[in-house]
Amino acid sequence: MSRTVYVNGAYCPEEEARISIFDRGFVFADGIYEVSAVIGGRLVDCEAHLARLERSCGEIKLALPWSRAELIAIHEELIARNGLDEGGVYLQVTRGAADRDFPFPKDATPTLVMFTQARNMTSAPAAKTGIKIVSCPDIRWARRDIKSVGLLAQVLAKQYAAENGAAEAWMLEGDVVTEGGSSTAWIVKGKTLISRPLSQKVLPGITRQAVLAFIAESGYAFEEREFTLAEALDAEEAFITSATSLVMPVVSIDGHSIHNGAPGPAAIRLREIYLDFARKGGALG
Repeated sequence: MSRTVYVNGAYCPEEEARISIFDRGFVFADGIYEVSAVIGGRLVDCEAHLARLERSCGEIKLALPWSRAELIAIHEELIARNGLDEGGVYLQVTRGAADRDFPFPKDATPTLVMFTQARNMTSAPAAKTGIKIVSCPDIRWARRDIKSVGLLAQVLAKQYAAENGAAEAWMLEGDVVTEGGSSTAWIVKGKTLISRPLSQKVLPGITRQAVLAFIAESGYAFEEREFTLAEALDAEEAFITSATSLVMPVVSIDGHSIHNGAPGPAAIRLREIYLDFARKGGALG
């Protein structure tokens, strides 16, 4: 059955959705995107995703003509129209359509496209088995804190992972892990969770933010610092976080077994806490 999607103020079947060939998102990747999780038919931490959307748009001087309330209403309408119980809502805003020229057009109206994707997240088989990771060089641009639609480097990293039987790629600058192709990278040493500081080199993960709010409840401490691939290979545990993978255990990095090839207790516990949070409405205060 066809999905209902949203394009520039109209809900329509996906087969009828159209945008201009001159849209700057298509021509220049001049746009920003977000993905909000849906669990039990309810949005998870959508306000935080929209706050990040506003920040990213501000960084590229793209004025949003929609309020958070209006955007949330569109999310909820798409969930209802598509009967989405579990999955995500993808949102993309671009600077709009104008004849091809690099400087910002003076009279373009921003383009807003949104659609749903059904996905098994809460009972994903990989959560029980863990996932494999491969490493690759980080070839992205310098402003990774902006959630740009320009994702070719991540596409190549994800394809490399797929070709090597892995679910995700951890990208490296030298021997330092920056982040996953679409996730935040974590390792565990003793009773301490380790993830790198926020900066222009990494995306400020919304699920990362939620996990940090659960530190005390989890029984673990948190150390915010860079870590190397060698440290990751020597870690007691590793895991990733993202809107759609939630908290996902890592059991292999570059063919090297982590936690004896099985999900570790930190990832298992954090996933339990996160799922409880999500099922209760998933919104941090």
